[in-house]
Amino acid sequence: MEPIRPFSSRLVALPIENIDTDQIIPARFLKTTSAEGLGAALFYDWRYDAQGAPRPDFVLNQPQAQGAQILLAGHNFGVGSSREHAVWALMGFGFRAVISTYFADIFRNNALKNGLLPIQVDAETHRQLFSLVQESPEAQVQVDLEAQHIVLPDGRAVAFPIDPFARRCLLDGVDQLGYLLNMADRIAAYEATHPQRVNTLGE
Repeated sequence: MEPIRPFSSRLVALPIENIDTDQIIPARFLKTTSAEGLGAALFYDWRYDAQGAPRPDFVLNQPQAQGAQILLAGHNFGVGSSREHAVWALMGFGFRAVISTYFADIFRNNALKNGLLPIQVDAETHRQLFSLVQESPEAQVQVDLEAQHIVLPDGRAVAFPIDPFARRCLLDGVDQLGYLLNMADRIAAYEATHPQRVNTLGE
C-alpha cells in the first residue's frame, strides 16, 4: 500500500443513501481474486446501459469525475456483503477516500485494511459539501490523515474519527501483516531477553 499523505482533490458527489456493495460492484465481477481492472466495473449497472454503453447522466461518466480522488457518498455507505472487491473497485477508479455520515462496519474495515480512507463527518458538514460540489464543481477539499481532519475551501478544518492502529498503518503504508514484519527486530529482541517457556504439563 502507498502511505496516505496530505492531498487535495475535487469531490465526486453521489447523494444516494444506503448504497450496498452489490451496487458498488455487482456479484458477477467477484470471480477474480485480483484487484486489477476492477475500476472499470465500479457502479457498473448504474454506469452503463444494457448494451454496455456509458450513461452520460451518471456522475462517474462526467468530465469532473475524471482524476477526482474523493467520493462524497450518501448516508450508510457500503452496506451488504463483505466483499473486498467493492473497495478494490473504488480504488481502481482512483478514489483514495470516501466521505459519508456513516459507513457499514465491514466495509469500513475492508477499506482501512486496503488503503482506502473512510471519512465520517457530521450531517451539517455533509450538507455543506454537497452544496459546495453543486455551486463550485472544481473546488477542492484537503485530506490530512496525520492531523486527522479535512480542510474545506473556506479554511475550516473538520475532524474525523479513525481507529488509531488503522491510522498508523495507513500513514506507514502497511497492512496488519506488514506492521508486524516491521516489528521483527523488536520481537526478536524481546524473545532474546525472555527465557523459553517449557510446557511441563505432560511431565
